[in-house]
Amino acid sequence: MLSSSLLALSLIVCFAQSLAAETQYIGSYLWTSNDPLHGGYSGLEVTDDGASFTAISDHGSIVLGRFSRNEMNVIDNITTSNLHKLKGAKSDTLLRKLQDAEGLAIADDGEIFVSFEGSHRLWKYASNASRATELPQHPAFKALQPNSSLEALAITESGDLLTVPERSGGETVPFPIYRFDGQEWGIPYTIPRRGNYLPVGMDIGPDGKLYLLERWFRGIGFSSRVRRFDMGDQTLTGEVTLLESPLGAHDNLEGIAVWYDGTGIRLTMVSDDNFKAFQVTEFVEYRVTD
Repeated sequence: MLSSSLLALSLIVCFAQSLAAETQYIGSYLWTSNDPLHGGYSGLEVTDDGASFTAISDHGSIVLGRFSRNEMNVIDNITTSNLHKLKGAKSDTLLRKLQDAEGLAIADDGEIFVSFEGSHRLWKYASNASRATELPQHPAFKALQPNSSLEALAITESGDLLTVPERSGGETVPFPIYRFDGQEWGIPYTIPRRGNYLPVGMDIGPDGKLYLLERWFRGIGFSSRVRRFDMGDQTLTGEVTLLESPLGAHDNLEGIAVWYDGTGIRLTMVSDDNFKAFQVTEFVEYRVTD
């Protein structure tokens, strides 16, 4: 393992097993690059076969990549292409105040959807090289906090977009999930707050369940949690905590992609290093076998 000590590894395994015996730590990979755009990754999508990925940075960049995996199906190398800035809706550049891309979802037809905070909005891209198409926004977006808004984004099998803000407005207030069906917005779901964790990433797995990645910044490091929910028409049920990592076991995990690896559900996550020298960009993977 490249980004954690053997002690941290043992803590990860023991802690994950204490919460959900069906969740297994697979491995971590330290992702480095000399490209000045590399870093700050907040949103992630992985192809159904687990071979390729798309990631976005909160500095307004997008990158395509491919995993190399060893005989144990653990990441051992990454090759990337097309790391470049996202374009705006009316120009080929984005003003700095518009660059904070956080959530990523890719439809079956290849259309790319990105959620932004700061200037709270969802945009659509026909491809990673195209200009953005502006989408209608929920009226509540205007009141969201500047640096704690649309962190997570997912797309359903029917093409509905789901997004959740990092803050709910109070420690006992559930997180709202906003849904856009292509025509109008609604709030079909809420997610209960549990402790100090805040949402940072979301995906819908091949099992049709909602997977929520949450982060707790604890002053000297991070803990990460993944919860899973069954999705009804208007309610989320069957809440299960699949993972809760010890302090410092991983860096600032913000992006999550969920896929089937032939044995179970694979959780692939990427960290946002905030472009800080004392943080790292790493991919972290777990398997859920229930």
